[in-house]
Amino acid sequence: MALPSRAPGSRLSARATDAVVTLLVSVVVVVWTAVMSQYESESPAATLIGWALIAVGCGALYFRRRRPVAVAVVTLAACAAYYPLSSFDGPLMITFALALYSVAAEGRFTAAVALAAITLLAVGLGEVRQSEGNRQIDDTSLVMLAGWLISLVAVGRLQRTRLAYLHEVEQRALAAEREQEARARQSATEERLRIARELHDVLGHSISLINVQSSAVLHKLSKQPQPADALAAAEAALEAVKSTSKDALRELRSTLGVLRQADEAAPTAPVSGLDRLGELVERACATGIEVRTRTEGTPRPLPPPVDLAAYRIVQESLTNVTRHANASTALITIAYSEHDVRVRIDDDGQGSADAQSLGSGIMGMAERAKAFGGELTARNTADGFRVSARLPLGPEQDLRGTE
Repeated sequence: MALPSRAPGSRLSARATDAVVTLLVSVVVVVWTAVMSQYESESPAATLIGWALIAVGCGALYFRRRRPVAVAVVTLAACAAYYPLSSFDGPLMITFALALYSVAAEGRFTAAVALAAITLLAVGLGEVRQSEGNRQIDDTSLVMLAGWLISLVAVGRLQRTRLAYLHEVEQRALAAEREQEARARQSATEERLRIARELHDVLGHSISLINVQSSAVLHKLSKQPQPADALAAAEAALEAVKSTSKDALRELRSTLGVLRQADEAAPTAPVSGLDRLGELVERACATGIEVRTRTEGTPRPLPPPVDLAAYRIVQESLTNVTRHANASTALITIAYSEHDVRVRIDDDGQGSADAQSLGSGIMGMAERAKAFGGELTARNTADGFRVSARLPLGPEQDLRGTE
């Protein structure tokens, strides 16, 4: 698994860090070796080869993250050649220690263990072959070297685990942030669609009735009736327009209440429901359509969201009847059962060859029904057009009907 080469919050890039570490190690090795050369002497050739090995070992550290195993092998080989040859006994071993740590920290744990074991065996065999008086490392130092190598591998492994943990935490935080943003966008979209649907139903219904009523009275006035008849027709139309616009304003304020600020008072107007079905019927009848209602089953209180959805479906259906159907009669049937409420609106109009030609109204009604786990159909019949909806009242409604 690819992990970031530095811990979160580090200001330097990986390559800049490698360059700084390489420079610091090089300064330590060079200065230490230079100081040791003041107390020891060796041939110019050995000195030249020793400095070349120091340059190779220190320079290789720059690539320790990209090629950790190769760098460890190079630094080990440089140390293996440097110490038997040089009399200065400089700290070139630091380069191999750092390289071995990097192998473990980069996730090459097996290679790190193998290199540590090879180093320990090589040093041990080299010391065993020496005579008793020529040994450079005694048994205690050899055990300390083993502990030192094991510690380097363990610390590198620990750093790898730490980086993996930090990387996982960072990825989880990013995933949680993305999920939160997606949920916020989804919630905003759903709320926007809900408000748009409410505004369409409220304004579409009321404005359609006002338009029909105004057109009807203008049509009567265009026939130049008697002044008394014209005044009566105009007065009746204006009363209907006044009542319809008043209801539209009330429902619009209630709908826009969801957009109020936190310190504003909540709307006090009652929520629309089937108990106000009579008002819809009266307004529709004012346009010249005979609207009748029928109830099947035993009426029962409905959950407010379902009650509102049923009301809006009837409202939008009557809007379509007055605007598109050219109908003279309409029948609204409300059927109650233990598990659902069914709403059906039949009219004797011309119908529609394609329900989608009625615009977004049918789609909005279908979305309302679907939100509660129900369904809605709109189709032509032998006598006109029918809109039928089923709204569940059980578990489906509990899970979905939260609008």
